[in-house]
Amino acid sequence: MSRESRRTTRHAPAVIGIDVATASVRVLCVDEQGRVLAEARSDLPLPVRTAAGTSEQDARSWWPAVRSALRRTTDALPRGGREVVAVAVSATSGTIVPTGVDAEPLGPALMYDDRRAADVNAEAQRAGSARWAALGLSVGPTAALGRAVWCLRTYGSALRQVLHTPDVVGRELTGHPVATDWSHALKSGYDARASEWAHEVFETFDLPLALLPDVSAPGTEAGVVGRKAAEATGLPEGCSVRLGMTDGCAGQIATGAVEPGRFVGVLGTTYVLKGVSADLVRDPTGAFYSHRHPGGWWLPGGASNTGAECLAQAGASRLPELDAAAAARGPASYVRYPLCRDGERFPFVSGTARGFELGRPGDEVDSHRAALEGVAFVERLALDRVERLGVPVLGPLYAAGGGSRSAVWTAIRATVLDRPVRVAGRAETAFGAALLAATGTLHEDLAASAAAMVRPGALVEPVPEERPALDDAYGHFVAALRERGWLPDS
Repeated sequence: MSRESRRTTRHAPAVIGIDVATASVRVLCVDEQGRVLAEARSDLPLPVRTAAGTSEQDARSWWPAVRSALRRTTDALPRGGREVVAVAVSATSGTIVPTGVDAEPLGPALMYDDRRAADVNAEAQRAGSARWAALGLSVGPTAALGRAVWCLRTYGSALRQVLHTPDVVGRELTGHPVATDWSHALKSGYDARASEWAHEVFETFDLPLALLPDVSAPGTEAGVVGRKAAEATGLPEGCSVRLGMTDGCAGQIATGAVEPGRFVGVLGTTYVLKGVSADLVRDPTGAFYSHRHPGGWWLPGGASNTGAECLAQAGASRLPELDAAAAARGPASYVRYPLCRDGERFPFVSGTARGFELGRPGDEVDSHRAALEGVAFVERLALDRVERLGVPVLGPLYAAGGGSRSAVWTAIRATVLDRPVRVAGRAETAFGAALLAATGTLHEDLAASAAAMVRPGALVEPVPEERPALDDAYGHFVAALRERGWLPDS
């Protein structure tokens, strides 16, 4: 930070967002305008995964990693952390840990992708079918609800509570039990529409409601930083501890997509579409489901199996060269659905879906260009699906994820969608958590936090001369999906 920057921000209040990810903890401190003041990262032990579908991590590693990253962050601040007024924690969706007396872990954390309770989750889907249908939600094999039942059956009377990752960190920060937010609680069986746990499902498994924490809206205060945590982290004693959201939701709001009609396409290894709707979206196919917005709106979203994974074979070092050639070449000579694995989950659901090509590539550049276009076709199909479900998509599409750093890919997406694409400046979980920490402290609500703190990224317009060819290719792409029976007619 420059001397001038230190002068202008040294007395300004600040907030901290914490991201407890799979392999590391990230801490980010920003001021009321979203300017980064300090940040730090700590490694976590990688989850232990088995062929049987289990996925575990030592929950005792979370707080030391958070504490270390917080201390290094506050040490780097002009006032040694005294300017921090609030902190919020986000983490992976559905990771839980069984705890006993004084919230001590009874065993390892069961991670978001752990499948050990798939049979229980299938039964939970049947037991709460009416509730899940009203929510437009299905209980998948990795849902935390089934693993909570597994914890009860495994640990018996020693089990006092099943906690989510932010609940564990929040307790360390405040020195007492804290509520969980309705975003992290979703996959544990919380109905944010009715503001209650799915009690009829819990009764099916004799799972006491007391085993799960109280639930509040993201951004609300869970407590304040206690003396012990203040001494360990450099945070000021009495600093507000606010509830966060799951990593995916926090990453969404970090783009500025926080009001109805705003959507973000996250192009990473796979493609994820997330947005905001005024009303709850119910997708009968189960491809699209909703978290609850901190302000009471809804956050519908879906995740494809298609994405930047299709470019891995070329190697990361060659992608800039191929991108430049693809930009100069123009639309591909053939159509490609670049699905690298069996089955698709969004924007349609099909266990039999496979990647395909309509024609053959002229060369490597043609193949690369067709892959970029194919993912853009999936994105257009996803937005079409959203609008058919009655959700308006307004303004430019926000773009995030590693694939959004490709200028040619972003231009292709804008052209295929026939709408501008705005590349998000800092679409990361820790920044989203910081926005939630600022809600009710630095700013009145989440919309105000986003308006003041999110920097608008570059706006990429469609390429008019490429639109006819891409429209034609998209028509062939959709027809091929229908011919194979993967895409419903309506």
